[in-house]
Amino acid sequence: MANLEFAVFDECSYNWFDSVPQAVDAYEQSFREVQIEEEIGFKYHFIIEHQGHVVGQVQTPSVYLAALAQRTSTIRIGAMVFVLPFHNPLRLAMDCAMVDQLSHGRLEFGAGVGTTPDSFESWNIPYSERRFAGPEALDVIMKAWTEDKFSYHGKYYQYDDVISLPHPYQKPHPPMWFAGRSQSSLELCVERGYGVGMFLHPDEVIVDTLNTWRKLWKDSGKKTPRPPAFLTRSVYVAETDEQAYQEAAAYLPQAYSWGEEKFSIPQIGAREFDNSDQTYDPKQEIARDMFTGMRSGIDFWLKHNLAYIGSPDTVIRKIAETQKSMGYDVFGGRFKFGPIPNHLVEKSLRLFGKHVIPHFQRNTSHIT
Repeated sequence: MANLEFAVFDECSYNWFDSVPQAVDAYEQSFREVQIEEEIGFKYHFIIEHQGHVVGQVQTPSVYLAALAQRTSTIRIGAMVFVLPFHNPLRLAMDCAMVDQLSHGRLEFGAGVGTTPDSFESWNIPYSERRFAGPEALDVIMKAWTEDKFSYHGKYYQYDDVISLPHPYQKPHPPMWFAGRSQSSLELCVERGYGVGMFLHPDEVIVDTLNTWRKLWKDSGKKTPRPPAFLTRSVYVAETDEQAYQEAAAYLPQAYSWGEEKFSIPQIGAREFDNSDQTYDPKQEIARDMFTGMRSGIDFWLKHNLAYIGSPDTVIRKIAETQKSMGYDVFGGRFKFGPIPNHLVEKSLRLFGKHVIPHFQRNTSHIT
């Protein structure tokens, strides 16, 4: 990539919806924030899908994205990621084709197979089958986007003489991303030319994962440009380091906990693997420890580089350091966390847009 690009990663947590009279009030606030992002120079806005948890309260991402498309004009929009096992892939393909049309070709399609067994149990979806069903779902989506009429007969999905129109606005289809750290996920990304999404895991895990992905890409012998890598980190920008720390400290530890007691559901990260899946990776243990530690306070986030909190200069330095060590191409800032007030979110966004984005647009020599 010739330039570092910037995104907002929006987890759409329950607490934002619980704090307003109607859910539409939270949606409207979200739309206002995306309009600010568009105004100040962000290229992407991604939302997350989580089913059966307080994180990810946009339970139907395609509906949200269709509405967002009508309130924006240039920013690229998408899910990072759609959790494939919770969708009929033909229906998802049709929904996303319409979003791409309504946005005049601004959809980014992120896919994943899910990580939290509890959501699968509540939906009565086999957790251990998700890694095998995912590639089939992607096959169906590609056919629906590129063929006027098709049939498909796999182990998990079967269709006969399906008409799938209209196709997406972008040809042959929207840019594709896939989230996953396993060898099979990285191999899928290389085989199909998908971008890679990296989320809340410590730096050493992400460095190792992206190095493996780059080696797989090199060894594949592909002649096309390597797709981009995406990293998300929580961000809060204020006028000084001290002010940023004081303003963010009360909210960051609640990022993955507010609302859980009301529903008595397991913590995010508490069960990120299942022995029946037979894909256990010691990195999962590290991830689980991260989610536990993040509840202890802002200092844990800063110590483990999970949040970039400070003045514009401090945030610029942190992004430059980790971009150099990891080699990611898109930085996704998670500006809303816990019960942080809207006015602080908007202030942080505007400082980031005024100082951080222009710095990297002017200084691209370090980008590899």
